[in-house]
Amino acid sequence: MASVARSLLRAAPKPSSAGRRTLSSLARPQVFVSPIRQNARRGYSSGTEGKGSNTGLIAGITLAALGGAGYYLYSTDQLAAFGISSTPKVFTPTKADYQAVYNDVAELLEDNDYDDGSYGPVLLRLGWHASGTYDKDTKTGGSNGATMRFAPESDHGANAGLKTARDRLEPIKAKYPWITYSDLWILSAICAIQEMGGPKVPYRPGRGDKDVAACTPDGRLPDASKEQDHLRNIFYRMGFNDQEIVALAGAHAVGRCHTDRSGFDGPWTFSPTMMTNDYFTLLMKEKWTWKKWNGPKQLQDGSKTLMMLPADMALMKDKEFKKHVERYAKDQDVFFDEFSKVVCKLFELGVPFKEGTETITFKATTD
Repeated sequence: MASVARSLLRAAPKPSSAGRRTLSSLARPQVFVSPIRQNARRGYSSGTEGKGSNTGLIAGITLAALGGAGYYLYSTDQLAAFGISSTPKVFTPTKADYQAVYNDVAELLEDNDYDDGSYGPVLLRLGWHASGTYDKDTKTGGSNGATMRFAPESDHGANAGLKTARDRLEPIKAKYPWITYSDLWILSAICAIQEMGGPKVPYRPGRGDKDVAACTPDGRLPDASKEQDHLRNIFYRMGFNDQEIVALAGAHAVGRCHTDRSGFDGPWTFSPTMMTNDYFTLLMKEKWTWKKWNGPKQLQDGSKTLMMLPADMALMKDKEFKKHVERYAKDQDVFFDEFSKVVCKLFELGVPFKEGTETITFKATTD
């Protein structure tokens, strides 16, 4: 069969360079995959064919003329010299591709009709809560899996309101189908930090998406109504120390609580869409008193504008926690440096990165 095919090919007219390009565009189906092995998504294409393209007709005529010999050569990839290959073209995202995703996420952050005018805080919370379920002993949970897409995890009390963040990112996922939800959520959290004036946070892609069977049990995220013993139990389970616990708490510089989500109400700082060390300075300088209302126990400042939760005040009650509160209140650069390191650690807990995966530092839109 192979000798007959070679004879037919020798006798057949040589395709022009334009013909080879046309045949090539037909016969290379594209498959997008992330940098690590995961469930392949077939059928996506990075480009579109021009209107009126006749590549299918040309290729069909060519293979029909070759008959069985042509199919043999195609299936054994011996037509590669003619620009026809049965091997799918693999798409490997580059740093530029991830930067493009970052830029598009940055474009959808601001919205005057949402909360304080930005989706940044809720996207940061999405990445935090997706990661904060990790258990170092059982090696379960963490950002690898994006299991908050499914009930019961999506219905856990600590995740109330995060459907807003997940839905906000759906157009980005549709535009870039090659990126996993797991990688997208963490990239978006990093984008939110940087675009809200926070520090650069290193990013490594390589998370895969899992199904409902990988959902974590309720109770793995911090309970804001509890104090230092609870905080240590939660964060030590993930592998953090006291300094890292306080640094991560600094994320409360942004965002606010909602009565229809956590039950609490109000922002922690006067600039809830800007990443600063104000959370720590306010903890130390303001006089916090218990709020008199029908909601859960929370504290308020003298102006009755800001609030703190029992878990926040625990950082001032505990002497080991308090010394780090004082350090961060004194120097925002120190806070930013240590926050960047610990939030990167949080986002990477339990992720089986492929050896040699490069770290990306995104360029912010304000750079």
